[in-house]
Amino acid sequence: MEDVLDVYARPYDPLRPVVCLDEKSKELHGQLRHPLLTEPGQVRREDSEYVRNGTANLFLWVEPLAGRRGVCVTDRRCATDFAEMLRHLSDNVYAAVEKIILVVDNLNTHGPQSLYETFIPEQAHRLARRFEWHYTPEHGSWLNIAECELSVLERQCLNRRIADRQTLEREVAAWEEARNGAATVVRWQFTTADARIKLRRLYPQIHKDSA
Repeated sequence: MEDVLDVYARPYDPLRPVVCLDEKSKELHGQLRHPLLTEPGQVRREDSEYVRNGTANLFLWVEPLAGRRGVCVTDRRCATDFAEMLRHLSDNVYAAVEKIILVVDNLNTHGPQSLYETFIPEQAHRLARRFEWHYTPEHGSWLNIAECELSVLERQCLNRRIADRQTLEREVAAWEEARNGAATVVRWQFTTADARIKLRRLYPQIHKDSA
């Protein structure tokens, strides 16, 4: 926890940007019956039954201090998809930086091993060295700012029926453009000093005579 909080306390460095990455699934639901026509002042009315059209996965990255984020829609969330997301960040989004300071949760696919499962060793090694890896602790995924950003995406874009991947891609692209256009930054306020007070129950208890 303190490692991630120390990362968030670093001053902004455009050559070593802090980038948080997370993912979530989205169930695709189509309409079984057409929604009722609406009139001014009425809320949208639709049948409670729906058609299941499978699921899609959304990878979301956010650079908190720069007010930048991006969303990539995939069919799955396996190791190779994660590796391709890292390649996209390294070679497309942040090709000009010295090092990407990456914050992810400790899911078993979130590590350099996914790169070696996807790419030839030389490329996997090159990509792994492009990142400085930092992991949120077990049961501490709330420390990942990308999870906070996913919550915003859910409230502003995903909290309704979306029938297919094409529509999902179009909707999240519009959300991304609007949020980046507003240059919405994230200024993390919870510090290591706060943690030692508010979360002191999580720290080992050291007796004074042992200190």
